Amino acid sequence: MRSKYDAPLVGLLFGLVVPLIGLVVFYKFNFKTLDFTEFMEFVNRKDKMPQLISLSVVANLGVFFIFIWKKFYYSAKGVIMATFIYTIVVLILKYFV
Repeated sequence: MRSKYDAPLVGLLFGLVVPLIGLVVFYKFNFKTLDFTEFMEFVNRKDKMPQLISLSVVANLGVFFIFIWKKFYYSAKGVIMATFIYTIVVLILKYFV
């Protein structure tokens, strides 16, 4: 019997939110002296937004493996979908903006 949490939408939501949490954790540990808006301006000035997003998406690995270990395969597919969405955003930022 499938769990109500074993759905692609659940995985997609986790896959979209967890990198944002990873971004905040990265900011808190590495840029304590700047407030968040200054940090984002710094990243934009240095043209490092694609690299920052790519680094944040690494947090999806943990969520993906948790879903796999719990045999929530549909949720794991949702995490992969979210990762592809972030990949498209990174490619657009890197090559078209």
